[in-house]
Amino acid sequence: MKGFQITIMTEQNRRIEKKQPMEWLMQVAAELGISGATVFSGVESYGHDGRRHSARFFELTDQPVEFVAAVTADQAQRLIDRINGVDTRVFYMKTEIEFGELGAGASAG
Repeated sequence: MKGFQITIMTEQNRRIEKKQPMEWLMQVAAELGISGATVFSGVESYGHDGRRHSARFFELTDQPVEFVAAVTADQAQRLIDRINGVDTRVFYMKTEIEFGELGAGASAG
């Protein structure tokens, strides 16, 4: 299947509609019918302003986090529209991909 990989990066200390960003994104992804997504925790990053973000032993709130999902073109646009409709600022990448399931137990399609 042709579609897109959506990757969204932010920090754990941000809030989107009073929720942690990954909690909000996972909820929205499920509401949009996105069949799966993965969240990764980063060790360290820096943003457009050059400010470093890291997961320190005593302070995990500034920890970089990343949301990744393989989606259809329609799902990608609806997710982007939903994020644009709330008071937040996140970095995203939208990459054209081919995706599906492999293996003897994979569903046909």
